[in-house]
Amino acid sequence: MPLVNNKVSDECTVSTDKSLTDAKALVESLIKVVACHRHLASCVGGCTDTLQLRDELRQTRERALKLAVSICAHLTKALRDKSLPPDHRRHCELLWVGFSSSLELLHIDMCKVFKMADNFTLANNISLVQTGLQGGGSEVAARALSLPDLNQVESTAPPADLEGQERCSLEQDISQMDHMIDDMETKVNVLRWMVEPQGALLPLGSTDSLSLALLSVDEECPRTEEGPKHLCQRSHVFALILLCAVVAVAATLSICIVLFT
Repeated sequence: MPLVNNKVSDECTVSTDKSLTDAKALVESLIKVVACHRHLASCVGGCTDTLQLRDELRQTRERALKLAVSICAHLTKALRDKSLPPDHRRHCELLWVGFSSSLELLHIDMCKVFKMADNFTLANNISLVQTGLQGGGSEVAARALSLPDLNQVESTAPPADLEGQERCSLEQDISQMDHMIDDMETKVNVLRWMVEPQGALLPLGSTDSLSLALLSVDEECPRTEEGPKHLCQRSHVFALILLCAVVAVAATLSICIVLFT
C-alpha cells in the first residue's frame, strides 16, 4: 500500500489557498483603481481638466498597470497548472473573467483619454467644455493609490511640459496593454460565457433603488391576489374600446369623403 505524505499535501493546499486569496485581493484592488481611473477620465476636456488631473491620471494608470502585470502572472500560472483542484480552478476562472473585463474597461478609458487630450489641449483653456463641475480629483486618485491624502504626499507641482510627456507615455501604455491582452488570450483560454458566476444573491431590500421600486409596485397593485389580473383586464378593455373608436372615426370620414365628392 503506497504511503501518502499528508504533510506535503496539506502544505500544497495551504499554498494554493493563499495564492487564491492573494489573487482575489489583487483583482479587487484593480477593480477599485480602474473605477477611479474611469472617474478621472470623465473630467478630461472639461472645465476641471488641469495638469494636476493629467498627473493623477498617470499615477492611477501606472498603479493599474502594475497590478495588471502581477495579476496576469498570478492567474496565468494557476490556470495553466493541470493539477489545480476543480474548485480552485473555478474560482481562478471567475477572477480571470473579472480581471480581463477590468483590463478592457481600462483600455477603453486610456484610448478615450488619448483622443480627448488630443482634441482639448490645456494650452487653450477656451476650448475646454464648461461642464459646471467644480473641484479636482485628488480624493479619487488618493483612493486609487491607497493614500490618505494625495495633496500631502505631492509637494511639488507637475511640470509645465507634462501634457506632451503624458501623451507619449500614454501611447506606450496603450501599446503595452494591447500586447498584454493578446498575450493573455494566447496563454489562457477561458471562455467567459462558460464561466458560471457564484455567490450569495443580494437581499431584496439591499439597495435603495430596488426598495423604492418594490414600494411603488406595492402601492400601485391591490393587496388581493386578483388585483393584477383585474388591472390587466381593464387595460385590455380600454385598448379595445380605443381601437373601435379609431375605426369608427376612420369609417365616418371615408363615408363623408365619398358623399361630398
